[in-house]
Amino acid sequence: MDVTPYLYQINTSRGGVPKHSVAETWVSVNGLSQDGHRNKVLHGGLDRAICVYSHELIKALQQEGHTIQPGALGENFTLAGLNWKHLQPGDQLKIGEAVCMEFTSFCEPCRRIKQWFYKGDFNRVDQDRHPGWSRLYARVLSEGPVRQGDQIQVEMSSVRIVP
Repeated sequence: MDVTPYLYQINTSRGGVPKHSVAETWVSVNGLSQDGHRNKVLHGGLDRAICVYSHELIKALQQEGHTIQPGALGENFTLAGLNWKHLQPGDQLKIGEAVCMEFTSFCEPCRRIKQWFYKGDFNRVDQDRHPGWSRLYARVLSEGPVRQGDQIQVEMSSVRIVP
């Protein structure tokens, strides 16, 4: 049975990790209204306004013995029901009625997330070492409100990157 992709959890913090669940938020070109970043050189900005990760991959990482939870990796949106390993920069997502965003890059893992990884192996989510396991950054193309549970539509880029 296929699951309709949806926004499993929205995660925010004043800066740093973990980010914590909120039921709804406003999404602007600068990111989420209730969110901040500890390091604004490496995180945030127009092309890294939103960090996104997969609920299914979080569950798989838990099965490997990692203590990761939604929001622990600093992702703003934890998404469910997507074939994560096929997503890449250039793909677009529509979330709810108004928000549209485009993936811009894979996220480099940061040492601040190592506490949730068995033996501190935070490179488990490095795209170069483990293709298909990385978080993705996105730019916001259209602003609006989002709520947990909002449905997601994916538009794949016509240009595909082969790992």
